[in-house]
Amino acid sequence: MDTRPDQNSIITQRLQEMQKEWSVLSALNRSFSKALDKKSFGQALQQSFKEEFGFNECLVLQIDEQHKESEIFYSTFQVQSAQNQSLISYFQQCINSPEVVLSDLKDFKETKTFFFEAKNKEMRSVIGFCLPSVDETINIIFLFYKNFVSLGGINERILTQISTQLSITIRNISLTEKFKNLEIQNGNSQIEIETEVSQKSEHGFQGIIGESKIMKDIFEKISQVAPSESNVLIHGETGTGKELIAQAIHQLSNFSNKKMVRINCAAIPANLIESELFGHEKGSFTGATEQRKGKFEEAHNSTIFLDEIGELPLELQGRLLRVLQEKEIERIGGNKRIKVNARVITATNRNLEKEVLEGNFRSDLFYRLNVFPIELPALRKRKEDIPLLAEYFLKKLHIKTGKKITGFSQKVMNQMIENPWLGNIRELENIIERSILTAKDNIIKEINLPKAITVQNDHQDFQIKPLQEIEREYILKAVSRCNGRISGKNGAAVLLGLPSTTLISKMQKLGIKKGHYFRGNE
Repeated sequence: MDTRPDQNSIITQRLQEMQKEWSVLSALNRSFSKALDKKSFGQALQQSFKEEFGFNECLVLQIDEQHKESEIFYSTFQVQSAQNQSLISYFQQCINSPEVVLSDLKDFKETKTFFFEAKNKEMRSVIGFCLPSVDETINIIFLFYKNFVSLGGINERILTQISTQLSITIRNISLTEKFKNLEIQNGNSQIEIETEVSQKSEHGFQGIIGESKIMKDIFEKISQVAPSESNVLIHGETGTGKELIAQAIHQLSNFSNKKMVRINCAAIPANLIESELFGHEKGSFTGATEQRKGKFEEAHNSTIFLDEIGELPLELQGRLLRVLQEKEIERIGGNKRIKVNARVITATNRNLEKEVLEGNFRSDLFYRLNVFPIELPALRKRKEDIPLLAEYFLKKLHIKTGKKITGFSQKVMNQMIENPWLGNIRELENIIERSILTAKDNIIKEINLPKAITVQNDHQDFQIKPLQEIEREYILKAVSRCNGRISGKNGAAVLLGLPSTTLISKMQKLGIKKGHYFRGNE
């Protein structure tokens, strides 16, 4: 009888283990991303983190970039200061090691450190792990155990994958405390400083506002894919926040210490986008007066975000595919292959599967980009998030508008919830900003919502038109109403809830020229 383990059983068991790890990682990411102060950070450590790693005591140490000064960020011990500690050799060992460092506390003879406090509490072993750096400060987390533990009993994969989120949370809390101290010193509680911390709402996940089930599912997907280097394709209507999702993935990745490189494929003329992506050598074409690095080179060991990927010319799609396959590029006019290691996140409001069927987008490139798809819902499909978003925009727009508005009347809130928001979150923000400027009280009692397009329900008079023709007529009317102005505060882009670059691109595709919208009532 064959007693060898069934191969399918082994694969099933491994998949179940991986699924469990992703579930644990998602829960830990959510827990720490919501920690806005040391108290909530400590609660997250003492609950979900402790449940996973089973430690008895915990301490987070911060060391400056010169490795000379150190202070305790959080500790379950009574000791309050870690400055001028004599265990710098052990700290250095943790800093230099890409893996966890396990030590037996009986080997430590020093009596002036928090390790002495750990020995007093009958701790036997300690695990030290240096977190990825997101600023000049170095953070090391120490887990203390009463029994001697082996590294085999610790899931190092989860510890490594959650480490970036820990670093970001620690940095955000430190910045928050710093700005609170500045406010106290200046005696002005109204000081508002534009940082990623001030952008983070108590309802938010990495600065993304939403508590609906559909958004929580997206937050879980972000937590799942962020620690990997897999390509991500984000699909959603204009104004749904695709770039915010890309930024959240980058911030939770191992590349978070470097800036994410962004490029809008629809905003750059077709004859320039190749140079923008891959760079060029001096003299390679007319106007190339100097050598220039492309966006892929800039994104080496970081993330590149290609927005409106569906607009990429067909002739460049093959070259992008080769870059993804070979992890190297050649500048225009050059013959040197340059290695690039960039995590690629793309976004589109087009149906790329349909574009593939119609021959407008390469199928092999689509499958290469669509490793981990994320579908963003339209705002009308997550109406329960509209009150949260509205309150968030009131706070965010306070400095820009110079007006302090405290809320909305129930009538206005109901109108916002019922509105279809064809321009999604961007349109909501624009309308709220306009309402703040026109508000006569400290709450918004009136809101001027865009009129929905209505169709005469009369079969005799009703005429079916192609969608492109309807879109063309609608854009023409909007541009005419704005006296031909496309961008800016009073431009058609704001009226339609679109970025000006997207509107210009649509106009070019629909064959709309300047003369068309100055003819009158077309």
